[in-house]
Amino acid sequence: MINSEPVSQLGTHEVFNQPTPRGARDYWRSDKALQDHAVAAGARNTHLATSGAALGAGEILQAASDARRDLPRLKLFDRTGRRVDEVEFHPGYHACMQAGLEAGYASVAWDGQAGGHATHAGLVYYQAQLEPGVACPLTMTYAAVPALRNAPEIAKVWNPLLTSGSYDPSIQHVAQKTGATLGMAMTEKQGGSDVRANTTRAHREGDAYRLRGHKWFCSAPMSDGFLTLAQAEGGLTCFLVPRWLEGERNGMRLQRLKDKLGNQANASSEIEYHDALAYRVGEEGSGVRTIIEMVHHTRLDTVLAPAGLMRAAISEAHWWISGRSTFQKRLVDQPLMRSVMADLAIDAEAALSVGMMLAGAFDRDDAESRAFARIGVALAKYLNNKRCIGVIAEAMEVLGGMGYIEETPMPMIYREAPLNGIWEGSGNVICLDVLRALMREPEAGEALMSVLGSVTGSDRRYDAALKAHLERWPTLPAEAEARWFTESLANLLTAASLIKAAPSAVAEGFMTTRVAGERGSFAGAVSGVQTDAIMARLEVA
Repeated sequence: MINSEPVSQLGTHEVFNQPTPRGARDYWRSDKALQDHAVAAGARNTHLATSGAALGAGEILQAASDARRDLPRLKLFDRTGRRVDEVEFHPGYHACMQAGLEAGYASVAWDGQAGGHATHAGLVYYQAQLEPGVACPLTMTYAAVPALRNAPEIAKVWNPLLTSGSYDPSIQHVAQKTGATLGMAMTEKQGGSDVRANTTRAHREGDAYRLRGHKWFCSAPMSDGFLTLAQAEGGLTCFLVPRWLEGERNGMRLQRLKDKLGNQANASSEIEYHDALAYRVGEEGSGVRTIIEMVHHTRLDTVLAPAGLMRAAISEAHWWISGRSTFQKRLVDQPLMRSVMADLAIDAEAALSVGMMLAGAFDRDDAESRAFARIGVALAKYLNNKRCIGVIAEAMEVLGGMGYIEETPMPMIYREAPLNGIWEGSGNVICLDVLRALMREPEAGEALMSVLGSVTGSDRRYDAALKAHLERWPTLPAEAEARWFTESLANLLTAASLIKAAPSAVAEGFMTTRVAGERGSFAGAVSGVQTDAIMARLEVA
C-alpha cells in the first residue's frame, strides 16, 4: 500500500516539531466541560453525543472549509437582463446547513420533549466550532417559531416546515417545500437598533399588506421568509415576508452583499421592498412586542456561540502545544504555558456554564424561570462576548506566528469573536436593556436574586462580592454606570452557575481570579489556580 502521508524529508531539511493539522473530531467525547454542564441543564446527552460525532466528521469539516473559501456570490440578473435577486453558495455551505438542520438545531427545542432548549444550546456550541456563518440562518429559523405563534394561521403553515429538520434550498413557494428557513430584516440606515425610527411603510391589501422601503441588514437573504418591521396605519408592526410566491418572486430586491470582517460564509445583504407582499404577525402597532420573542431566543444563541468560539480556539491551541516542544520539553508541560491555558479554559467553561444554565431555564415553563431567562440572557450575552475576544487573541498567541496564518482556523475564529457582541444588541444596548428590565419587571430582579442567593454560603469570596454589589447599588444605577453594574451582575451569575455545576477546581479558579480579582491584567497572570485539574479537562479521552 502506498504511503499517502505528506513528505517530511525535503532534501535541504526534515520537517519535524510541527503538529499535523487536526482532522475529524468528536465534539461531545472530547469535551468534559460540555458533558458536565449538559447534564446539569437537563440536555439530552444521547442526542448531543450522536450530533457531536456527526458534526465533527471529516467530510463536514471539509464542507465548512470549502464554504469559507468560496464565498457567497450575488446574482442580481440572469443572462437576459431579468432580475433574479439570488445568492449562490458553494455546495459546502448547503452541506453544513443540511447537517445542522438534520441534527435538530432549529427543531429539537420545539418537539415537546424535556431538555429541548438545553439540547439546542449544545448544538449552537458545536456549530460555532464548525462553521459560525451557518449558525445565523439556523438560529433565526429556531427563534422564529415562538414569534409566529402570534399569527396562528401563519404558524400553522410555517412552523411545521421550520421544525421539520429538513433542508430544502429550492426556489419555490413554501407550500411545495419539505422544509423552510426564516430570516430577519429589521434595522434601517437611519435607525440601527432604534427600530421605532423605521420608515418602511405597510399598506393593507385585503388580508395582506404591501411593503415599500429598505433594510440595512438582512442576513441569509435566500431564506424562505423574513420577519420584518414596517409602519402600518396603527404603528410599527411585525410582518412575515415570503421570499417566493406562487409562480413569481416577491418584491424583495437585493442591493448588495455586505463585505464583512467575519461570518463570511453567511451572506448578509441590503435590500429594498418594492411593494413586497407581506402578512401581519401580531396586532398593528405591536411590532416590537411581537418581534422581541424572536430576539429573546436569538440572544440565547449569542450566549452559547462565544462559548463555542472560545472552545474552538482553546482546543486548537491545546492541540498545538501538545505536539510541539521547545528547550527539550513539550509546550504543554511548561509551567507558564499551563498557567495561560488554564486561565483561558476557566473563561471558556464559565461561558458554557452560564449559557447551559440559562438554556435550562428556557426549558422550564414557570413564571420565575421565564423571568430569570429574560434578565439572565442579557447579562450572559454581555459578559461572554466581552471575554471572548481576549480569550481568542491569547489562544492565537499560543500558536505564535502560525496562529496568524490563514491556513489555521485561528484568524477565522478571531474575526468571528466580536460578532455576537454586536448582533441582537451591542454592549450599550444590552446594558440599558438590563436596566429597563429590572425597572419594568420586578419579577425579573426577584428571580435573578433568587438564583444568586441560592449559592450563598458556598464560597466566602462569592458572598463578599454579592454583598459589595448590593451595597454599591442599593437601587438601579445611573445610566453612565450601566456597564459596570451589568458586568458585576453577570460575573456573579456566572460564578453561581459554576458553583452549581462545575468541578471545584474550575469554580475555585473563577472565584480566585474573576470574583476576588487576585490576578494581573492578562491571561496567565494568576496564582493559586489548580492548573493540573483544569488542564486535565482539555485532554481528549
